[in-house]
Amino acid sequence: MYRARLERDFKHWVDKGLLQENAARAMLAEYDGRESTFRAGRVLLILAALLLSASILLLVAANWEALPRLARVAGIVALVWGFHFAAAWLIRTGRPTLAAAALVLGAAAFGGGIALIGQMYHLSGDAADAALLWFAGAVLSAVAFRSAAMAAVTGGLAWFYFATVLKDDGFSATPDWRMWSVPALAVIVVLLVRFTAADRVRHLAYLLVLSWLAWLYLDNASLAFAGGLAAFGLVAFLAATLPGSPLRALAVDAGSAPAFYSFALALLGFTALQYEAVGVTTEVATGAGTLLAALLGIALAGAQNGAVRYLGYVAFAGELLYLAFETLGSMLGTSGFFLISGLVVAGIAWLVIRIEGHLANARGTEAPQ
Repeated sequence: MYRARLERDFKHWVDKGLLQENAARAMLAEYDGRESTFRAGRVLLILAALLLSASILLLVAANWEALPRLARVAGIVALVWGFHFAAAWLIRTGRPTLAAAALVLGAAAFGGGIALIGQMYHLSGDAADAALLWFAGAVLSAVAFRSAAMAAVTGGLAWFYFATVLKDDGFSATPDWRMWSVPALAVIVVLLVRFTAADRVRHLAYLLVLSWLAWLYLDNASLAFAGGLAAFGLVAFLAATLPGSPLRALAVDAGSAPAFYSFALALLGFTALQYEAVGVTTEVATGAGTLLAALLGIALAGAQNGAVRYLGYVAFAGELLYLAFETLGSMLGTSGFFLISGLVVAGIAWLVIRIEGHLANARGTEAPQ
């Protein structure tokens, strides 16, 4: 998406004589040559590695009982180390994409080995413990090879661990180390993202933290918790976007993610507050706060951050529809509710079009100066 938009902008600037065509081609070539640039061939190769790893593990599992115990352990160890040695050789010979595929195969073999050996020796523990061990092995591999692909694997395994915890405990989180291990895994993934330059993987970590906070709220629903989420999200968003904030430069350097996810956290808190509200007056007051938060997000970061802008639009429109349903729907009936909802959405659309048109005209008049 970004690459296509960049190419369109370059073409527009070349047509207007603002940029030389050879300079535009050179800049596009430099962007395409970056290691982090999306390439379908790389993705397909990693998917092929996952399919091959599944095939190998199924083949081993199908003949597991026929193999002697020592041969089983030796075979798993050989697979894990063999793929990692192959990755080292591929890196040495200048084939990083194939090396990434080999590392993914090695990580899959390690995870399969944990399950098979645990079954063979009847080791104590549950799926969450096995997922945590698998994550630790993937982290070591990512650090040793400084692999962006393995950083992505650790992000996926962090989610797998969270899913196994939810499956084991449901929404009855116990106050032990396991409850706090989820954000700890997210922090490790973010550190790996910085270390391996796997920028896109950071979204897995941020979404994991948001999901974990939602899980905690569902397990400990209270007005104080909801207010804390909203307040913390707003403070983080203001620190990332407010002019003059000492953290704004760091947030801008990190891209659009800090502003977007802090804004999403604030809206998550306001949604929880709306759930806690009792009575029409309290619901309207909470809804007004949500509307103000949405407008604040659009005003502070909407021009530079499309994700924040669209999330603010959705939150604003959704809150208006919710308030219309709660305050007017029961009085006017279903048809009246849809009529008012349609008018509200049309009014929002008209207001947004006018605002965006005004901003575009302002930019156009300032450009020649």
